[in-house]
Parts: sequence; C-alpha cells; structure tokens
Amino acid sequence: MKNITASKNPPIVDNFPLAAAAHSASDLPFIPSWNKPPTPHVREKTPLFIGFTRNWRLIQQAVVSYITAGWPPEDIYVVENTGVMDSNKEGLLSLQNPFFLNHTRLNMLGVNVLITPTLFTFAQLQNFYLWNAIQEKYPAYFWSHMDVVAASYEDRTPFIPLYQRALTELRAVLSPETPPWALRFFAYDRLALVNTATYRDVGGWDTHIPFYMGDCDMHSRLTMGGYSQEEREAGFVWDVGSSLDDLFVLYRKNGSIASFIDPHAAEPSSTSNDEEIKARSFQSFEEDTLNSSAFRQLFDTCDAMQRSKNSGSERNTWQARQGGGVGDPFYRDPDGFEKGIQMTIEFGRSVYREKWGHRDCDIVDIGLKPDEAWKVEHDWDQPPSAK
Repeated sequence: MKNITASKNPPIVDNFPLAAAAHSASDLPFIPSWNKPPTPHVREKTPLFIGFTRNWRLIQQAVVSYITAGWPPEDIYVVENTGVMDSNKEGLLSLQNPFFLNHTRLNMLGVNVLITPTLFTFAQLQNFYLWNAIQEKYPAYFWSHMDVVAASYEDRTPFIPLYQRALTELRAVLSPETPPWALRFFAYDRLALVNTATYRDVGGWDTHIPFYMGDCDMHSRLTMGGYSQEEREAGFVWDVGSSLDDLFVLYRKNGSIASFIDPHAAEPSSTSNDEEIKARSFQSFEEDTLNSSAFRQLFDTCDAMQRSKNSGSERNTWQARQGGGVGDPFYRDPDGFEKGIQMTIEFGRSVYREKWGHRDCDIVDIGLKPDEAWKVEHDWDQPPSAK
C-alpha cells in the first residue's frame, strides 16, 4: 500500500455541524417518518455492532445513516477499538487525532459505546462481538463496518425500511424450520447477521489470522460444519472512504443537498456548486418526500463516494488519511501505525497459508476438512501430478 502522510492532509472538520451545536437530542431533526422504527420495540433483540478504530467522520456517518434508515439507536453499539483506554470517554483526545471518538455526541444520538480493553485486531474484534452476544444471550446479532453509508430502498414498491427488511430476515432464521445457518449477508459483510450458537460451535474466529484471510478461514470452517451462508437484501449499503460534507442530508429534509470532497481527485473539490453549498446552509426541518429528486441526488453522491474509494488499488487509504493529536494520551504516529497494521496483515496471510497448505480462499472447493488444519503440505511446493 502506498504510504499516506497524514500531515499533508488538511485538518478535518466535524461533518455534522447541527449536532456539534446542539445542546441535547431535542435539537436534532426527526428521522424520516417513513423510516421510524417500531414503537414499542419489537420483541426480538436486534443489536448492531459497529467497530471503530480511527476516523471520526466515517463512524459518525455510518451511525447516522443507520439511525436515519430506521435502526433503533438504542440497539446500535459502537465498539471503540482504539487502544486509548478511557481517553475518549474522558474527552482527552483532540478532533485531529485519528483515534478521536466523541462519546458525548454518540450518547446524544442515542447509541451505546463499548470500549475494548486494548487494541484488537479484526479477528479479536469479531470474537468480542461474539463474547458480548453470549453474555447478553443474543441468539443472533448484526454487525457492520464503520466505512459504510446505509439507506432504505426508497425506489422500491412496496416501500419497506432497511431495518424492517433486516428484522424480517432475523425472524426467518430464528424460525425452528430454518435449516442450520451461520450468516446472512447484506451486500456481503457490509451488514451481516450472525448466528451466535453457530459461531460458538466452530470456535469463533482464528485470532492467529489477525486481518485479511481471516474471513476466508472463518467462513470456510462454517461451510465445513454444514452451516449456510446466504445473501439477502435489506437496503443500500455503500462502501465508502470519505464522508458527506454534512450529515444533515441523511435526515431527508427539504432543501438539503448531498455533496462530498473526493480525496482522490486531482484537485479535490466538493461535488456541489457554490449555490448548492449556500442552499445547504439553510437547514429546513420540513420533511422531504419518499424517493424524491433529493434522494436520487443523495444516491448518486453515495455511488460516487463508493467509486472513489474503489478506484485503483488504494481503497483503504482513508485509514491513514488523518493526522494530528501529538501530545494526546496514547499518541501514535499515524504513518507508523499504518505500517504496523500492514506488517500484521502480511503475517496473517502467512499463518493462513501454513494452516491450510494453500494460498487462496477456496479451501472448501479443494476438499479440505477442519481436522486437516495445520497438517497439510504446501500445495504450491508439489508437482502438478501430486496436487
């Protein structure tokens, strides 16, 4: 991965000015009426875990998008996996620090914050979700990434909110008639539904494979165990590496116009023109209509954000884009931290290769079984006739 020197990037600004100026939740707009979650709460528990390590703008965007898509805020759990202990909870980190997380803001939005005791790898974080589900006796739970934007399918008839679609699938898999299952993917694992008992049965994630290839290992072992993993649809879940200029647009009010600054553009500039930016400064609380032209403009903007992230080979440069925080507790040099992550990723790939004697993700297709882990010779060292 190409090195991104965070200090060369401009200082970040909060991407939800209205919330930054708010004194309480009553100062925030209501979510779209068509996306309101059921009241009272449904009988099922619908926890949604979203892990966070760095980049405040992205996690705030993901949280607000799920709230405005109808997910009950009290069911959303932001898992602070920064390794800065209680520094964010105590308000000791500055906005420019990559590991900054605004607990006060998240509490005002109505969501929960769980703090990991130390910096976890991806595999350890997944097992932390599982641990919490076991402790809270959740038969199933949802999890999502922090670098996504979620929205309901406003362009489909009949209209069903994202949360309601996810809930319908949860009810389906919890039925006694459902064959053994492990996962339901919504846009792969940008949003995923997990069977707690199944994950426990196969031993959880292999923490010797910290990041990439860990999903290949886990999902393959689930298939080997006879548990299904199927694709479903809940709503739009865009994979993004940048933020909307103002998250107010997600509340779908009249006059709100979506825009973002493309960090990969030759000369980064907002996707909106000056007049549109001026119009956005007047934030009306009057509700827009379902599937309006403003929604389609928001859709196009999120599509552009996704294309920007996935153009070329550097889709995760957002992780090392933010600098600052020198002198804050637990300060880490952003470039050094990123280098350490990349080294750990490569180590995990090596572990996967040694565990299965195979370099690729298709270990089920080539006939490997769970009890063959760590007992298989390297297939890339064998002559073709012996494979």
